[in-house]
Amino acid sequence: MAMADSNDPEGGRNGCRLVGRKGDVQMVRHGGQVLVDQLTALGVERVFSVPGESFLAALDGLHDSGIENIVCRHEGGATMMAEAAGKITGRPGVVFVTRGPGATNASAGIHVAKQDSTPLVMFVGQIARAHRDREAFQELNYRAVFGTMAKWVAEVDDTDRLPEYINRAFHVAMSGRPGPVVLALPEDMLSAPCVAPVLPTPAPRPPAVGQDQAGEILALLAGAKRPLVIAGGSGWSQAAADDLVQFSQGWDLPVAVTFRRQDYMDNRCKNYVGDLAFGMNPTLGQRLRDADLLLILGSRFGDVATAGYELVDPANPGKVIIHVHPDPDIPGSIFATDLGVTAQASDVLQALCRVDGVNNPVWSDWTHDARAKYEDWQVPVETPGDVKLEAVVGWLSDNLASDAIITNGSGNCAGWLHRYFRFKQFGTQVAATSGSMGYGFPAAISAKLANPDKTVVCVVGDGCFQMTLNEMSTAIQYGANVITIVVNNGRYGTIRMHQERSYPGRISGTDLANPDFAALAVAYGGHGELVERGDDFAAAFARAEASGLPSVIELTQDPEALSSGRTLSEVRAQAGA
Repeated sequence: MAMADSNDPEGGRNGCRLVGRKGDVQMVRHGGQVLVDQLTALGVERVFSVPGESFLAALDGLHDSGIENIVCRHEGGATMMAEAAGKITGRPGVVFVTRGPGATNASAGIHVAKQDSTPLVMFVGQIARAHRDREAFQELNYRAVFGTMAKWVAEVDDTDRLPEYINRAFHVAMSGRPGPVVLALPEDMLSAPCVAPVLPTPAPRPPAVGQDQAGEILALLAGAKRPLVIAGGSGWSQAAADDLVQFSQGWDLPVAVTFRRQDYMDNRCKNYVGDLAFGMNPTLGQRLRDADLLLILGSRFGDVATAGYELVDPANPGKVIIHVHPDPDIPGSIFATDLGVTAQASDVLQALCRVDGVNNPVWSDWTHDARAKYEDWQVPVETPGDVKLEAVVGWLSDNLASDAIITNGSGNCAGWLHRYFRFKQFGTQVAATSGSMGYGFPAAISAKLANPDKTVVCVVGDGCFQMTLNEMSTAIQYGANVITIVVNNGRYGTIRMHQERSYPGRISGTDLANPDFAALAVAYGGHGELVERGDDFAAAFARAEASGLPSVIELTQDPEALSSGRTLSEVRAQAGA
């Protein structure tokens, strides 16, 4: 086969060259162009990256592809942005990182995607194939590094097979229980020429849900006196959230959601009864213990929802369990399941909504009491200090648009958000169920890029924010005008809370020296505010919105305000300090 002359004006443009004889012309592309062309066929519109010399050919392919490349400041932040994109769109988020330290920096985001069941594909530049197994510069075995974190890890040796590997990566990331996939790309493989065509994109079909399965669920439900519906996992949509409301109202069922899935049901609905999470409403925890039937929709239903398996004992659940999950290996893996349904929760809800509900079921009082206890839990508990976080979160809940997106990372300040903010629409809560610190801010950037016309607010603690605040320059560069509320109590709050419970008064390793966060935002080119009195918050928020810039509102929190329910002094007294 004749190769095109390197000086040919048709050669080398966009990573492509023409080869072959007259009447039998094929397009030769380097691997980076092959990769990008396959991503385009898969409908990818945006990727996140930190550049590296190990995937220069991919960067070249992206150059005029029409795919937006968001260049980040740290691989952990980049991968968290991609994971948030997967949460928001339901399609795999895509991130490119370089070999060695680039990949290991990114591992925090891979762990989030794993535990949160989020579709994500990470491309890792790799050393040249001829240098393997010599501990070459930044060499790693990615199958070993990510084997327990990702659904699938592979290394592509043959440039002609790139489209096959990429299609499979997207299929695996989306199939069954969604999750992360890692593809390692040797740099010489990426730069090599090939004539591999763009392949048709995969079109997986999830298992169909029939009315017979809906009938089995409702037959078990009919025998209950104290049922509880639990919604969680991934793969939800606004339509599924609407169906959950319709189903729960038609059968007058109480619905709880799992940790950081509070937007799966309009919290104003009278059948919503709260979240099974860290710091959950004690009366909801007792209700979980007392329920005689659980209908689990999409959630893995593990230690967080059950308070470390104290509320439901795997050895003796003492209740009927119906478990709907897209991965057939999940139902029955921890709790004995009376009925396991391999399907998306959204499909099962759609089938359940086709069946008429019942009037005045025997559990109506149980449901109404659960809602009343939720409303009681919503009454603010006053905390010490001039800035009261319960009031700030209450203001946000009452004044933000229903479609405003709230993100957060880890830290005790999230407890106020989870307790007092009422989520009204699906897709408005973007948070890591893995509890990863540093997640909230990059997730907010990703959310704003995906939804430029919506208000995006990030609520983070001072420790959490400092783990990824360098992405402020990413926000500035791409016009992601998020409003970040930094709750500054000068400590790693969650760890301090546990420390005070276990070793009261013996402070060790949890205090922080912090910058002037408002001034730091201005230094990056954004807008900054310091709020030391709660009455000043609303005006500060209005100025942040009006600035049209990435903004930081720093809240000074009294150190005595340890959590949403207990002060520092109360925790110490209870611990016997």
